[in-house]
Amino acid sequence: MSEIIKIYPENPNPKEIKRIVDILRKGGLVIYPTDTVYGLGCDITNTKALEKIARIKGVKLAKANWSFICADLSNLSDYVRQIDTATFKILKRALPGPYTFILPGNNNLPKEFKKKKTVGIRVPDNSIARALVEALGNPIVSTSIRDEDDVLEYTTDPELIYEKWRNLVDVVIDGGYGDNTASTVIDLSEDEPIVIREGKGDIDIF
Repeated sequence: MSEIIKIYPENPNPKEIKRIVDILRKGGLVIYPTDTVYGLGCDITNTKALEKIARIKGVKLAKANWSFICADLSNLSDYVRQIDTATFKILKRALPGPYTFILPGNNNLPKEFKKKKTVGIRVPDNSIARALVEALGNPIVSTSIRDEDDVLEYTTDPELIYEKWRNLVDVVIDGGYGDNTASTVIDLSEDEPIVIREGKGDIDIF
């Protein structure tokens, strides 16, 4: 039976974080807050969990364009090829923040993503999301939860999210109301930064 767990972003309770991390390690799916919209995520190293998310989203796992949620930039070298100083400066200036950066992937990518040349990296400005990744010890694969209602593209109320998703996921974290604007997506895999999607993050800082 899935549950909703209240966590306060100002001071995430380590006991609750550990409880959720244990669920992630066992292949559970978690809906959690970020600095933009609520995300649906799982442990990047758990194939069964990745397959579950692919089924829910109706996509083939090998073709899925999901973000990797990292706690900070130290996770980058795990999955991203060596980046130059200029690119690193951009990341340092923008993160943590409401951006997804497309970067060239390396050979350490989980086997499900081996065919991908690039990966989307996020370091959200949200202490709950970062505490989860830190306690888990590796990134969470994440995709946003879309609402069928075109007006409300992203659901923001954790109670309503739980009502809708409780039969599909193991835990919904109530971290307060979410935003309904997605992250700004910037491609840094080529020579010049390219804005793929303008969202919550300010593009003028580039």
